[in-house]
Amino acid sequence: MGAWELALVGVVMMLGLGGVLVPGVPGSWLVWAGALWWALQDPHGRAWAVLVGATLVLLVSLVVRWQLPPRRLRESGATHRLAAYAGAGALLGFCLVPVVGAAPGFVGGMYLAERLRLGGHGQAATAVRTALRAGGWNVFVELYACLLIVGAWVAAVVLRG
Repeated sequence: MGAWELALVGVVMMLGLGGVLVPGVPGSWLVWAGALWWALQDPHGRAWAVLVGATLVLLVSLVVRWQLPPRRLRESGATHRLAAYAGAGALLGFCLVPVVGAAPGFVGGMYLAERLRLGGHGQAATAVRTALRAGGWNVFVELYACLLIVGAWVAAVVLRG
């Protein structure tokens, strides 16, 4: 697989990561489709292992999300800025502290957005708790699954290098 094709797979996966934060966009399936495209175009053992792992991670995330309350973020007052800050925080946390940094990054991004919007610590903390209860954990589980898949793909591409 050439560099341009790898770049296109990366673009599809990044669109999927962004799509997780946008209601109605099948972000996790875009990430999985990118992994599938890569595995079909560059068939080797590591590619198939990443695809199987991606499939398992998505299935586990679906089961976990079914156990969580449904998304009702709009009713809780969540904004697009909140989603963007939470996603950026999760991505930054995932890169700075691999794998485990996504959770504090996600919550920290939400807190920063609410602190900038509301001004005070108490109000921001209350707004973050409300958003998390209204479906924020649901979004986090899907985003975290996608981050794991993209991380595995990047590692496999770099190791194949």
